[in-house]
Amino acid sequence: MTLQMTSPIDRRAFPRIHAPLYSRPARMKVGDKKQVLDVSLGGARIYSDDPQDVGSRLDLELFLPDGSSVECEARIVWAIKLPKDAVARFEVGLSFIDVPEPILARLKTVLVADEG
Repeated sequence: MTLQMTSPIDRRAFPRIHAPLYSRPARMKVGDKKQVLDVSLGGARIYSDDPQDVGSRLDLELFLPDGSSVECEARIVWAIKLPKDAVARFEVGLSFIDVPEPILARLKTVLVADEG
């Protein structure tokens, strides 16, 4: 497993979603949903209790503020081990891969431009 020990440089190329959003591995109909820390049309930042290998793929289900969900595939671009008392064991940066236009359109409905 490859872990990055410091936060990546903020290279926001897309507007962010500013609403509570949750995720879990796709096709897991049971299990805890984790709050998404940051999400855009290009990717997301999530918490994980499982180690994630940089470069590996992850099928993700995102739960939108209206109660619906979308499934998408992402690539792990960085992972940081969090302190022992944190809400999860890892913070993980994801880059979405080949997101179908209908899913992008649904994400666009909850995007707002960054402030500042």
